[in-house]
Amino acid sequence: MVKYKMVPEILKMMGNLDQVRNIGIIAHVDHGKTTTSDTLLAAAGIISQKVAGEALATDYLEVEQKRGITVKAANVSLYHEVDGKSYVINLIDTPGHVDFTGKVTRSLRVLDGAIVVVDAVEGIMTQTETVLRQALEERVRPLLFINKVDRLIKELKYTPQQMQQRFVEIIKDINKLIMNQAEPEFRDKWLLDPAKGQVAFGSAKEKWGFTIPVSAKKGINLSHVIDAYNKGKEAIEELAKEVPIANSLLDMVIKYVPNPREAQKYRIPKIWKGDINSTIGKAMLEADPNGSAVMLINDMRVDPHAGLVATGRLFSGYLESGKEVWLVNSKVPQKILQVSLYMGPTREVADRVVAGNILAVLGLDKARAGETVVDVAYKDEMAPFERLHYVSEPVVTVAVEPKNTKDLPKLIESLYRLSIEDPNLVVKINEETGEYLLSGMGPLHLEIAMTFLKDNYGVEVTTSPPVIVYRESIRTTSDVFEGKSPNKHNKFYISVEPLNEETIKLIQEGQVFNDQDFRDRAKILRDKAGWDYDEARKIWLVEDNINIFVDKTSGLQYLREVKDTILQAFRLAMKEGPLANEPVRGVKVVLHDAVIHEDPAHRGPAQIYPAVRNAIFAGMLSAKPTLLEPIQKLDIRLPMDYLSGVTAIITKKRGKILTVAEAGDLTRVIAEIPVAESFDLASELRSVTAGKAFWGLEFSRWSPVPDSLLMDVVKKIRERKGLPLEPPKVSDFLSP
Repeated sequence: MVKYKMVPEILKMMGNLDQVRNIGIIAHVDHGKTTTSDTLLAAAGIISQKVAGEALATDYLEVEQKRGITVKAANVSLYHEVDGKSYVINLIDTPGHVDFTGKVTRSLRVLDGAIVVVDAVEGIMTQTETVLRQALEERVRPLLFINKVDRLIKELKYTPQQMQQRFVEIIKDINKLIMNQAEPEFRDKWLLDPAKGQVAFGSAKEKWGFTIPVSAKKGINLSHVIDAYNKGKEAIEELAKEVPIANSLLDMVIKYVPNPREAQKYRIPKIWKGDINSTIGKAMLEADPNGSAVMLINDMRVDPHAGLVATGRLFSGYLESGKEVWLVNSKVPQKILQVSLYMGPTREVADRVVAGNILAVLGLDKARAGETVVDVAYKDEMAPFERLHYVSEPVVTVAVEPKNTKDLPKLIESLYRLSIEDPNLVVKINEETGEYLLSGMGPLHLEIAMTFLKDNYGVEVTTSPPVIVYRESIRTTSDVFEGKSPNKHNKFYISVEPLNEETIKLIQEGQVFNDQDFRDRAKILRDKAGWDYDEARKIWLVEDNINIFVDKTSGLQYLREVKDTILQAFRLAMKEGPLANEPVRGVKVVLHDAVIHEDPAHRGPAQIYPAVRNAIFAGMLSAKPTLLEPIQKLDIRLPMDYLSGVTAIITKKRGKILTVAEAGDLTRVIAEIPVAESFDLASELRSVTAGKAFWGLEFSRWSPVPDSLLMDVVKKIRERKGLPLEPPKVSDFLSP
């Protein structure tokens, strides 16, 4: 039985962790996540039953309502009763579009279970696979809801046997993904068994649905559902009263998603690399409300009235207004001004919230997504949570300028705030041209950002056409080059070489990172990527764009004093490479020797930056430099008759078909296509398949631009950036 309860009752229950569940709704775009959330909100009395399914209550931003897609993660705390016992369910509705996967990654970090929503007709799509993989990586238990079952009846006219067959195929596909991607200890435990009620079937929009145990209890089967659709609207409404989808889903959640105390026992060792046996480690494993407060922030929002609101999960202790806390990554103390619960767009103020729950906090204006918050008393003992690993990277850029020049200060402030709310948006100012550049995951991501600038901050902007962000890299090892400072008193002897695929993968997966113990890092690189152990111990910096700086010198005078300046010079060189001023990726820079002046006045940044940069750039230009372009994976399902037309489009766009397989009545094509060629892909696919294909895109990898196109692409980028058309030569960076 579900009924609406006021916030005080929810707060009272939050103290008893057996009655708490933290779940998310994840899926491919348009498979019905937000509509599913609506039905759950209506069941809890937060919105009217009449508008559930059309209200899209968790899509409370105007841009989401207009476009019918979710672009941020919305939080709600729901009340639900099963067999007379009350529960509180902290729910997050996440985006499904590939451009917003960053939000999904951040949401999953604070959840223990996820309902994977799959369209009964479309089945498992690219983004379904991606979000399920992300959930399993974060040790979040998946459950399945096969939605839009009404489409099988209305559009495909399936018999009960055909419908059953379709369900079996989808469950089999999901279980296969769980088998392949879950860690061994969870593989068998988390496989979905429909007979136990771990899979729900229904239609969120029509508000009916059931699990197999519910259908047995109520005596309802697929034939009854088909009859209801044949009879018309009233019979469907009757069906929704008989088997409301909200009850089936929430009952499933309460039975199979672990409570925070159980979940934290196996999730904390995965997402936190501190000492599990320390006081803080034990408090988090137990979700101890009396331990030190530890909160992980997964989302920052700008509230026009209250300023920055931090949303996150409390893993131990409690938070209340007035409490002093320490931000581990930012290394600053802050004071909590208010704690509250989310009820969709509104926040309900609470006196205190305890461990195991998701909450909103005011006062942490220096925090960013991914920040670790701890009691000030424990600031020296706390290790930060694992860094969030995003599936995609910002690969599309637009130049932004205000329509009215007087809005320039407002634009700068607004862009800064946007990048706080969404860390996957990268804001950069081009010093030479004075352009404001905004990079995002894809064209839609940037379009939504422009809408936010106008609607939320009142800044009207004009933008350039979107351009692709490339990466610069090298293909061979260079000789050692000498870089001299302008005053000729400092010399650096540097070579560069490409990082192998294994090393790149280890950095991407977060197994190798910058603040790691150098001995642990060296062992991992030796065992998994074939590095020499002694060389791996000498790594000075693992840079965000996946580049490494190694110091192979020994016993050099004054090197320690200029170490930070050298590393800053390395970072700057990696930000804009020599070929086309694009970011550098996958390069190892090795310092072999140096001559450093004894007088600090002669070895400042103005001397060291150019010396280090010139040696790195000369090395890169002599090591077969190339550009890497972002490649997307394209997953298309279409009737067989249209296959040749689709194949022609993919080939024309420098794409590559990976597999073609039967998927029920349709043919499934998996291909790769460069992002640079994909801007008009949607309209071309629609026209060649008469609108009968559906597809998904996701970021796949970086791949070298073909040699035949390389110089053309380089010249176009240089022209756009106002640089000389001819790229520099090695000799340009060598001192006479």
